[in-house]
Amino acid sequence: MLRINQLKLPVGHNPSELMERVKKLLRWKDREAEPEITIVRRSIDARKKPELYFNYVLNIQVKDQAAVYGRCDKKQVTVWKEKPYRFPVTSYKGNVRPVVIGTGPAGLFCGYMLAKAGFRPILLERGEAVEQRVKDVQEFWESGKLNPESNVQFGEGGAGTFSDGKLNTLVKDKYGRNQKVLSLLVEAGALEEILYDHKPHIGTDELCKIVAHMRQDIIHMGGEVHFGAKVTDLICREGCVAGVIINGSERLEAKYVVLAPGHSARDVFRMLYEKDIALEAKPFAVGVRVEHPQELMNLAQYGSREVKDLGNAPYKVTARTKDGRGVYSFCMCPGGYVVNASSQQGRLAVNGMSYSKRDGSNANSAIIVTVTPEDYGQDHPLSGVEFQQRLEEKAFQVGDGVIPVERYGDYRRALTQRDAGLPSSYLIPEDFTPAIKGKWRFAPVHEILPKELGLALVEGMEQFGKTIKGFNDINVLMEGVESRTSSPVRILRDEKLQSSLKGLYPCGEGAGYAGGITSAAMDGIRVAEEVAVAIASQS
Repeated sequence: MLRINQLKLPVGHNPSELMERVKKLLRWKDREAEPEITIVRRSIDARKKPELYFNYVLNIQVKDQAAVYGRCDKKQVTVWKEKPYRFPVTSYKGNVRPVVIGTGPAGLFCGYMLAKAGFRPILLERGEAVEQRVKDVQEFWESGKLNPESNVQFGEGGAGTFSDGKLNTLVKDKYGRNQKVLSLLVEAGALEEILYDHKPHIGTDELCKIVAHMRQDIIHMGGEVHFGAKVTDLICREGCVAGVIINGSERLEAKYVVLAPGHSARDVFRMLYEKDIALEAKPFAVGVRVEHPQELMNLAQYGSREVKDLGNAPYKVTARTKDGRGVYSFCMCPGGYVVNASSQQGRLAVNGMSYSKRDGSNANSAIIVTVTPEDYGQDHPLSGVEFQQRLEEKAFQVGDGVIPVERYGDYRRALTQRDAGLPSSYLIPEDFTPAIKGKWRFAPVHEILPKELGLALVEGMEQFGKTIKGFNDINVLMEGVESRTSSPVRILRDEKLQSSLKGLYPCGEGAGYAGGITSAAMDGIRVAEEVAVAIASQS
């Protein structure tokens, strides 16, 4: 196989133009059969906006590779050998059945890989199947009636289901798990573009269908998926897991248990702490959601209010304050909505969501600031959880039970007590309104975070305004609180990925080992590998 790097074509080109460029680099002869092209990566080059280009990495299959390579342009063409992903066990025939707690990306992909290898896993989900979960979430957004077990955080698909469905990750992957995750999503119904787009996404509407498809595949391969099955305790014998207690009474014996609880399973963290399973508080980030008119972001990123072949533009911004804190965008949703992502009564958290078309009028992103265990106020493994809860209780109070919204100019003025030297207006009109799923009201969002964190956000917003014109406009909308960026707890695990309770495998974002859909799914596959090897070696 041959690999072509750095092949650039204008956005909007047709497939024949791509083929012609490939042939030119390969110095193709007319009598030869056309090469087979597989797109490996496609990113956007906007350095000369409004002139926009796709930058491609391609794999090329040809009949006489040696001859073609001998005459091609070697500045861009190399010989390439694919290293396909391999699961370590392929056809388990024994009777040991692992249990997987949670059906977010980590648990779902872990269960899928185990089922495909013949282990017939039993998946336990405290929430509802995604079809019912969608109804429960919609009812909450419309009426404010919260189902604590079926909401934006809990239920089949995990917290990522009600987000933009972003699939990019910064995790280094030399084993091929990343591509395996993407290929499984395509098999379950995702568009093939996610296999090669630099910033792939699916969208909440499509992700719900894909999650249900994967569940049916697990069942078809001999696994089980149980909803309304909340694990309330672990059965332990001589330092090893021996099973789980479901809904306070039902016993399920199991020597291999994968714990993929999600970052909001605070009751699970407390249960583990009470059983003396090794935990530690970890850094994460908190902040607010900000909303801008999407056209403003399109102009900044693409030089045009609309680019038909690209859709609405994403952005990424980072800054460091004078005190050394990181401030950055997170889970940016082009053409999206801010959503009420609460999972507990009397506490309020927000998130962002886009549908697959990303065609809403507003862009939103979390703008967050890093926090560490030193910020939590106490030295305790669950101190980060309590820190989150205090912020969410304050957000609920400030908003009187609904999402609080404040304009950035008011937020900045309340914290800095000044406007001198700062522009009063940019490009956003005074009547700019939020795109929100759930009830909202204007309220003092600046009261939610500790003042030093609020000032850090202001410092970051002012820096971002120097990069993207209008980013710090006084009419930008801010909603709070964004507190569920990642788990505030890490469940410690050894080189075999087991916790201090042997046979219990912490997994994914809630366990402290991932930070998004793809990295959580990759960790789920990694844990599945260890579980499969452990079970097979005992057979």
